[in-house]
Amino acid sequence: MRSKDVWEPSVIGPEDVQKPFLTRPKDDEKPPQWILHVDGVGKSLSNLTHNSEKGAHGEATAVKPMTRESHGPMQLTDVTGTLIAYKGQLGDYYCMAAKSVGLPCPDYKRMHEGFKAAYTEMAKRYPCFGYAAKIPNVDWWRSCVKDSFTTAGYEYDDETFEKVFRRIYASFGSSAPYSVFPDAQPFLRWARQKGLIVGIVSDAEYRYQDVILPALGLNQGSEWDFGVFSGLVGVEKPEPRMYEIALEKAGNIAPEEALHIGDSMCKDYIPARSVGMHALLLDRFKTPDAGSWRQSGALVFPDLVAVQDWLTKEEAIAAGRKA
Repeated sequence: MRSKDVWEPSVIGPEDVQKPFLTRPKDDEKPPQWILHVDGVGKSLSNLTHNSEKGAHGEATAVKPMTRESHGPMQLTDVTGTLIAYKGQLGDYYCMAAKSVGLPCPDYKRMHEGFKAAYTEMAKRYPCFGYAAKIPNVDWWRSCVKDSFTTAGYEYDDETFEKVFRRIYASFGSSAPYSVFPDAQPFLRWARQKGLIVGIVSDAEYRYQDVILPALGLNQGSEWDFGVFSGLVGVEKPEPRMYEIALEKAGNIAPEEALHIGDSMCKDYIPARSVGMHALLLDRFKTPDAGSWRQSGALVFPDLVAVQDWLTKEEAIAAGRKA
């Protein structure tokens, strides 16, 4: 359960059109330290160039800078919609929880609307999963889930509700409600093998870092190097500070040496570009907004396979220029 995906562009001006990415340094210059950000993840690609303008297609905690022996770009990536997706409907999990204590399934549509209203209100009152108010994660979600049922017209006694809530909380703290896109793990591993620093930037609570992503086979150290999660840093998208924290965690990388990959113009592309990063967007689900993204000058790709192909071609072009 993450703030970006409550069961979600904005138009940018000509000055925001993406400039050429990763120009190769002169032979006597030190290679840049690039970071690859995937909406949720980032790593470093070395010596790539970008020869095309159009593609195919809050109070923060102090962070410890990381270093890598190799030099190359940083990549950041989003999580939900970029690396993973939800399975089924919200009502499926609320129904299973209700049935586990002998209750009938709540109405899916009412439950969906109830959750959206409750989540929106909780996020407004206590943003970043209660970070500033120091609300324990489980208590933040308990209030949200209780208000979801109440708004949907379901009232349970405290003992019954606690049983239902515990089932829901455990489900969304596991890999059960999520699936990994088949291109996610290969792409992240490829990026790290290229020497990229891979970072994850996500409006998510701590369980994404500690439990959910590892359970899905996306592990820190093999698929990604560091994460910036809103529930742990007290900032959320589209605040540019999220991306500044990522640069700091990657070892104070220069923003022009970072590439962010996400699936939202508003929450990924624009804030990343606002701090000086390169950025591109994924359109996995053929959103109607993708046309306006391209018109704005954004690089838009259908999946991470296409992104990898593009980056590989850029690397080959850079090598040819050196030769």
